[in-house]
Amino acid sequence: MCEHDAKLPLAVASTGSRRRRLWEMGHECHCPVVGVCLPLDVLRRVVGKALRGKAVAEDYDVHVGAVAECMHRNRMSELLQDVLDTRYSREVSAFKTAKTTQALSELWTLAVRRGDVAGALWAVLTHPRCDPDLQERVCRDMHMLQHQAGARVQVDLVRFNAVLDENAVLTRELGRTQERSTRLLAEKTNEIALLGTRHMRTQADNIAKDSRIAFLTEDLAELKASDPGREAGTRLQKKLDQMTARQSELEAQNEGLRHMLATATKALQALTSDQAAKANAVECAEPRVAPVALHLNQKNVLCVGGRTGNIANYRDLIERVGGRFAHHDGGLEDSHSVLDASLAAADLVICQTGCISHNAYWKVKDFCKRTGKRCVFVENPSTSSLVRRLEQISSQDTDAIQAHNANLSRCDVQA
Repeated sequence: MCEHDAKLPLAVASTGSRRRRLWEMGHECHCPVVGVCLPLDVLRRVVGKALRGKAVAEDYDVHVGAVAECMHRNRMSELLQDVLDTRYSREVSAFKTAKTTQALSELWTLAVRRGDVAGALWAVLTHPRCDPDLQERVCRDMHMLQHQAGARVQVDLVRFNAVLDENAVLTRELGRTQERSTRLLAEKTNEIALLGTRHMRTQADNIAKDSRIAFLTEDLAELKASDPGREAGTRLQKKLDQMTARQSELEAQNEGLRHMLATATKALQALTSDQAAKANAVECAEPRVAPVALHLNQKNVLCVGGRTGNIANYRDLIERVGGRFAHHDGGLEDSHSVLDASLAAADLVICQTGCISHNAYWKVKDFCKRTGKRCVFVENPSTSSLVRRLEQISSQDTDAIQAHNANLSRCDVQA
């Protein structure tokens, strides 16, 4: 409310069908009408038009001056009346359906619930069935709505600043990802160019060999025609056989280079697609951490759930293979906040699905899925079941490492 608002007598409701004008309202209505129903830019234009110039005062002074002018019928109040009628003609038409003060009050309550009060405020205060009690209620409602709106603006500002900070972090991460993608793309492009050069050289060598073979074949034909002797023919035939064998070797080498070139091209295409997917993943969502290989040597192993009598056996098993053992009962007695800290510090998580609360189970599963941390789910709480699961994972890791080494060996042989 403005600082000069005075407690004036409330306007008396009309018994006819004529809508009230702005200067006919109680002065306590002018401040909310001017402040809520007219945006500052619109208000400045109206004030400038009324003053036949441009309003240079501050926003608050313009607001206070307009509210003061609304007490009497004058050029500014008439301009404000026309702008408000034009701006909220739809709401005024909708509120004309109210033939009683009670119906008008219900329409106002519905507008407050929807949160669209600017047009409804003007329509209800100018309605001929707006009595002093309803006018006072509308003013009280607007007073509280303005307080709530100010609090929401502050909350939205805090959220907006947080979104700006997050956007800056994601932008920097995207820049680093694009830089890595550009660098890898340049490396693969250079590698393809090198392979293309080698391929062209091999093709030139093959053409030269084919030309030599053609010349030697012509020489052999001439020698056979002149028949200078069997010995010379034998030597030429042997030389031709050697050249043919060399040609076969060069063709095989050429085929290998073609294969390497096709493989490098496919790798470049896959790399380009992968880098594009990573850049999109940085704008929509947080990056995932790849799961680590299972190595119990000095690794933190967290066991969640399980029977109390088996905990000592779990600890002995983990420490015997070189790991560091930690335990959480799965939410039975230990705090869930302790579970979050334990999950963050663990390198490997063992989840006893048969002896754990539902909340702890889903928290462990969601955490390991989001972070990519390795999790071993054991249904049977016995020690032997845990041993089998660990041996199975260890075997899978060994097979993966052997397959990886085999691939590296094949690549070295081809190179």
